[in-house]
Amino acid sequence: MHIEVLISPSPISPASPHSRPDVGALATFTGLVRGSENDLPISALVYEAYQPMAEIVMHRLLTELAAAHPCHSVFVQHRIGVVPVGETAIHIAIQARHRAPAFALLAAFMDRLKQDVPIWKTDTLS
Repeated sequence: MHIEVLISPSPISPASPHSRPDVGALATFTGLVRGSENDLPISALVYEAYQPMAEIVMHRLLTELAAAHPCHSVFVQHRIGVVPVGETAIHIAIQARHRAPAFALLAAFMDRLKQDVPIWKTDTLS
């Protein structure tokens, strides 16, 4: 499986990857910063990461999860720094032969991302 991970302070513009002839599914997820955190209004989230370790852990997680959910490729973009309400914090695109493994890999990765990857967020109150 081809894995690409990009952690950057630059705004994310989700784009669909070019598909291959054996790809029948493209599962994507775009995580946006909502206007409240813990029922309090916020103006932004601030993401911090230990970037080299975060990239290594994401690669390892995706490789492990792909054993149970085989896919062709995964592209992950995660923003760090100040991310205002309404902007994209994370975008994931997964290509697979069929939809079931693409959806399963996406769901499992998002669950593990929050647990295992050294990326932290704090809010900025409105």
